[in-house]
Amino acid sequence: MSSPRIERPDLPEYMTWEELEQLPEEIAEQIELWNGRVVWLRRGPSEHQTFTNLMWSALRRCAQTDSSDRPERCWRVTTETNVFLGKSGKSDFLTPDFLIHRCLDQPYQDLRAADTLLVGEVLSPSNTQSDIEAKKGRYAGAGIPWYWEVTLERENSAIAMVHAYALETTHGQLPPGVHPLYPANYLLTGKWTPKDSDAIAIDFPFPIHIPWSELEF
Repeated sequence: MSSPRIERPDLPEYMTWEELEQLPEEIAEQIELWNGRVVWLRRGPSEHQTFTNLMWSALRRCAQTDSSDRPERCWRVTTETNVFLGKSGKSDFLTPDFLIHRCLDQPYQDLRAADTLLVGEVLSPSNTQSDIEAKKGRYAGAGIPWYWEVTLERENSAIAMVHAYALETTHGQLPPGVHPLYPANYLLTGKWTPKDSDAIAIDFPFPIHIPWSELEF
């Protein structure tokens, strides 16, 4: 998630996928639909795109290794691809910065949340906490098992921290009459910084080992 590249036109608050397709591509690619509501994406500085691509490259290497070790599993790693949240329809989707999904049966298929293993966002200093939490909550509600956040430094072209979250669908004990706001949530399962580790290393959802040298600007 990262400032719009062109001036935003005056659009209705809600649109269908079919209406979105009628817009010029340079406009449509800046929009997500949240149950039909128009939500503008941010496109940040070059660092945002660079670190997105570096994460794609590193995760792709790890995914290919896992698929080689376990031929019954097949993963694809990509960037900025629409993930449709429902089982059908296309007017409710998110566009993560990077993601991992199972190999699909046919080329050029729509990607559904049910096909998606991991989604990730590269967070620039301009991202607000409310925007981050809202999108994170929608990923969790769609049942995507893993969510990663890559936080960039404010003063330098570098990654400050990487967080890995796993989907939690059961809830701890709450006081009588108190219910969770969201049906699903993510729990922090990994945290890495270049200052306290040599690499991002985690065994889930498959073995991932990414030296910080692979993520240099």
